[in-house]
Amino acid sequence: MRGRLFRFSLFLLAWVWISAAAAAAQETYQYIDIRNPFLRKIPLAVPHFKTMNDSARGADSARKAVELMTGSLDFTGFFKIMDRSSFLFDPQKSGVAATDINFQNWTVIGAELLITGMFEQTGDSVQMELRLFDTFKSRQVIGKRYAGQSSELRTMVLRFCTEVIYYLTGNKGIFSSKIAFVSTGSGKKEIYTCDFDGYAPARVTYNESITLFPAWSDDGEHLAYTSYKGGKPDLYIRNLNSKKETVVALNGINITPSWVPGRFEIAATLSFNGAQEIYLLTGAGKVIKKLVSSRGTNVSPSWSPDGSKLAFVSDRTGGPQIYILDVASGNESRLTYEGKYNTQPAWSPRGDKIAYTSQVGGSQQVCVIGADGQNVMQLTREAGSSESPSWSPDGTLIVFSTNREGPSRLYVMTAFGTDARRLLLLNGEQTSPKWSAGVFN
Repeated sequence: MRGRLFRFSLFLLAWVWISAAAAAAQETYQYIDIRNPFLRKIPLAVPHFKTMNDSARGADSARKAVELMTGSLDFTGFFKIMDRSSFLFDPQKSGVAATDINFQNWTVIGAELLITGMFEQTGDSVQMELRLFDTFKSRQVIGKRYAGQSSELRTMVLRFCTEVIYYLTGNKGIFSSKIAFVSTGSGKKEIYTCDFDGYAPARVTYNESITLFPAWSDDGEHLAYTSYKGGKPDLYIRNLNSKKETVVALNGINITPSWVPGRFEIAATLSFNGAQEIYLLTGAGKVIKKLVSSRGTNVSPSWSPDGSKLAFVSDRTGGPQIYILDVASGNESRLTYEGKYNTQPAWSPRGDKIAYTSQVGGSQQVCVIGADGQNVMQLTREAGSSESPSWSPDGTLIVFSTNREGPSRLYVMTAFGTDARRLLLLNGEQTSPKWSAGVFN
C-alpha cells in the first residue's frame, strides 16, 4: 500500500545476477504483446525445485511453491505449462544454474522458457533461489534469492511471478491485486474480498442487510459501497485498515460509487434532488458538484484511467445506453448504439476500451467497445447470463459474474473472451466483482 512498509517479516536479499539484469533491461517487452488478440502461449517448463535438506516438511513446502508458481503463471493466460513427465531433468541430481543446465534437453521438448529453483527449509525459515532462463538463447534472464518464514511462502513465490511477468511484458501484472464482490453465503448480500486467483476469500461487511456495488480506492485502503443497513440505500466509505466507516445518507438513493483515479474523490449516483444524477464527492462523503445532467436516470459511473472522462449509463433516449462525459468541457456523448439495453460500463486500465453488459436475445452478455465507439465485440456467449465485467489492473483479464452453472459465480477470462474459468466456489451466489489496482503487498 502507498506510503506503508510491508507488514510481513519477509527479508528480500534482492540478489540479482548483474549480467542477467542488464540483458533483461534491454529485452523487456520482447516476448509478450499483451494487446495481441492472437497471442501465442509460450511453452514454459517449471520442474520441481531442488531441495537442500531431506526433511519431509521442506519437501512438501517445495512442492507447494512449485504448484503455486505454475498455477499463478498459468492463470495469466500467457503460458502453456509443460508436462513434467516429458522433462529430461532430475532436479535432485542436476544443478539449477546456467552452467549446470543442458539447454538442448529443454529445446528438444519445445520449452522456450525455463524456471528452476533451489529450496531450503529449516524449521519455519525458508530460503529460495529462483531463476528464469531463455532456453533458445541458453542464458539466464532473471535470478532472485528470497528468505522468510514458511507462512510467507506465497508472498515470495508471487513476487518472483511478478518479476517474470514484468520481464516478459513490461507490466507488473496482477499478482498483488485483489477482487471485491458481493456474496449471499451468509444469507444476506455482503461484501467479500479475495486474492487475484480466488485465494483467501474473506468477509468484509457484517451489515446483515443488502450490501451492493463495491468499489476500490486506488491505494487499496478504502472500499466504497451501498448498504441498506440504515433502512435505505446509503453510501458507505470504509477504511480497510482501521475498519472505520463514513456514511453518505442523503435523502433518496446513494448508489454505484466509483473512485476518481489518483484522488480521494468518488463519483456516485444520488437522488436528494429527486432525479438520479451523478455527483462528485470527497472521500469523506461531502458533495462537491454535479457531474452529469438530470435528463433521465444516470447511474454506474466509470472513470477513464486519467480521470478526464466518465462513462455512465443513462435512459435519456429510452432504454439504458452508455454515454461519455468529458469532465473539462461538460460535453456528453452517446457511446453505444448496438442493442437496446447496455449497462455496467468498466473502463480498461489502458483507456482504449470499455467493457459492459448488453442484452443479447433473452440474456445478458459481456461485450467490449473501443473508447471511440468502434469495434464492438461480444465476449461471452455461453448459456445463461454474464454481467458486471471488471478489468484486471494490467488490462489483460476480465472478471465477471455468470449463472451458466445455475447459481451466479465469478469467472475470469482474457480481455478477448478466451480461457474463461471459475474463480472460486463459495456458498450462496457471488456477483458484482470489482478488481483492485495492483497495490497490495
